[in-house]
Amino acid sequence: MKWQIHRLQVRPAFTGYRLDQYLAGAEIDISRTMAKKIIDLGGVHLNGRRVRSCSTVIHDADSVEVYLDRLPLEPYRIEQREILFQDKFLIVLNKPALVETQPTHARYKGTLYEALQWHLKDDFRPHQKAEIGMIQRLDRGTSGLIVFSTHQRAHREMTRIFVEHQVEKRYLALVHNAPEHHQGEIRSLLARTRKENRVKSVVKGGKEAITRYKILERLGEFSLVDLELLTGRSHQIRAHMAEQGCPLVGDVRYGGQVNVAGLRLQRPMLHAVKLAFSHPVLEHKLEFTAPVPADMKKVETQLRGSEI
Repeated sequence: MKWQIHRLQVRPAFTGYRLDQYLAGAEIDISRTMAKKIIDLGGVHLNGRRVRSCSTVIHDADSVEVYLDRLPLEPYRIEQREILFQDKFLIVLNKPALVETQPTHARYKGTLYEALQWHLKDDFRPHQKAEIGMIQRLDRGTSGLIVFSTHQRAHREMTRIFVEHQVEKRYLALVHNAPEHHQGEIRSLLARTRKENRVKSVVKGGKEAITRYKILERLGEFSLVDLELLTGRSHQIRAHMAEQGCPLVGDVRYGGQVNVAGLRLQRPMLHAVKLAFSHPVLEHKLEFTAPVPADMKKVETQLRGSEI
C-alpha cells in the first residue's frame, strides 16, 4: 500500500489563504472537506513542520507537503472489545489490521499511539497527556496483541523484559509454499536496504534475529505457520519467511501475492496471536491470546475449500 506525496510551492496569488482553502484550490483534486480531514489527521506539512490547524495562513513561496496513506480519513478509536487487559501500569490491546502503531508523515491522529492517548485522557488532568511507553511495534498490516506501559513505574522494567527476551511472542502467518522442514529455527543478521526499503539477511553489519517456526497445516500451495519471535527486529518474520521461499500471503514488498483463492488481500496475513510476560510491577505472570481476525479466517476457509 503505497503513499501518495504531493509537494507544492505556494504562488503569490495564494498569499493570505487559509491552508484548507489553498489545498482545495491546489492541483491535487481534493475537496475542502477532505482537505480539513487530512490536515486534522496530521498529513499536511508546512515548511517542513506538521500543521494541524485548517486556519493557518500561507504565504508566497511556502512549501506544502501533503501525505496520503490511503487509509480511512476517520481517525481510529479504541473499542472496548479490543482491550484485553488494563490496570494503572499496562494496557494490552488486540490491534486491528491497517492501523498504524505510531505517528507517520501521513497521520498523527488515528494512530494506535494517539488513540491510546485519547482513551486514557480521562485518567489525567486537563492538558496533561498520558505517559505512554511504546515497548513494541506492529506493522500497519499486522493484527493482534500489543502492550504499552502507561505509568512511569512500569516503563523501565517493561523495556528490560523485552530487551532481554523475557517475553513470549507468537504469531500466525499464512505463507506461500512451506518451509523445507516441518519445524526449525532461523538465525541471521538483518539489515535494511535503503534502495528497496526492505529488510534482508546480511553477512555482517546487521542485528541478530531469531525466529522459530512450525507448520500447523498445509493448504495446497500454501501453509499456516506458527512463529515465535526470540528477537523483535523490524519486518523480521516477513524477511525470514521470504528468504525461506515462503513469503507471507498478501505481502507484496517481500514477494507475496495479493490475489489468492479469489480474494484480493489488503495486507500481509500475519497475526500476533499470543503474548506472555511477567507484570513489570506486580510480578505475576500475564498471558494473552487474540482470536484470528475475520479476513484471515476467510482466506484460510477459501484455501481449504479449494483443496476439495
